[in-house]
Amino acid sequence: MGQSRGRSDSRVRVDLRPFRKKVPRFREARGPKEPVTVVDPAAAWEVALLALDWLIWRMALRMLLLVLVAALAAGCAGRTGGGPPNSLSAAERRAGWELLFNGQDTSGWRGFGKDAFPKSGWVVEDGWLRHLPKGGGGDIITTRMFRNFELSWEWKVAPGGNSGLKYFISEERRSPIGHEYQLIDDSLHPDAGHGPKRQTASLYDALPPVAPPVRPAGMVNTSRVIVRGDDVEHWLNGRRVLAYRLGSGLTEAKAASKFRNEARWGTGFETPILLQDHSDEVAFRSIKIRVLP
Repeated sequence: MGQSRGRSDSRVRVDLRPFRKKVPRFREARGPKEPVTVVDPAAAWEVALLALDWLIWRMALRMLLLVLVAALAAGCAGRTGGGPPNSLSAAERRAGWELLFNGQDTSGWRGFGKDAFPKSGWVVEDGWLRHLPKGGGGDIITTRMFRNFELSWEWKVAPGGNSGLKYFISEERRSPIGHEYQLIDDSLHPDAGHGPKRQTASLYDALPPVAPPVRPAGMVNTSRVIVRGDDVEHWLNGRRVLAYRLGSGLTEAKAASKFRNEARWGTGFETPILLQDHSDEVAFRSIKIRVLP
């Protein structure tokens, strides 16, 4: 018998298809593909709570996916390519990138002031060019020279570790003095306690980085140095943290640094790339470069 139009219907009509196995107090109104009518009004609260749980679950899943995507993006931030470590993509090759370390051996490298690679201190392990703690061996440099370039590399230091990557160095000097991109455990190494000019991504003892997104010791960081004429940039994990100009642009910084009496410090010239032996454990991989006009 049909229901009169004047009579109010206190029943609640909701779509319970997602909860069919969870709510016992309902019956199907028009078949399995249609919404259902809740017979027991008290079940409406149960339905509402289940619907809320369902929405919260979906939102949590979406947030988890966003976190995973963000973590993946952070892991790749600053990398010049999306491929495996110590490799070049086709796009990178077309752009002129070259590997300085192939992940397998030390070809293309030698000791500073020496003809050969050190016999101790440096090892290749699991795709990393690693300096052993207290291992000796000295600083190492590339066998090639560069003037205008974009350099990218991944690195990690052990807790309390200190190292650096240098450019604008000359073997005519008795020691490898040059422009150093500082690589250090900012939290534990005492040298970092002297201030930002001696912390990660600084131009060591001369210029500080600005808000460097450094990852803690033991984690992988991605760094970049760009030299184009007299303009130099330091990058860390996808962010430019320092930019300076050679010559007069470094006059004040040089005068306030330990390099004030070094004649060629602050000038640009052809240089090898140097990885520093500071007696601490540090590891490098995906060291790649492209020559700029």
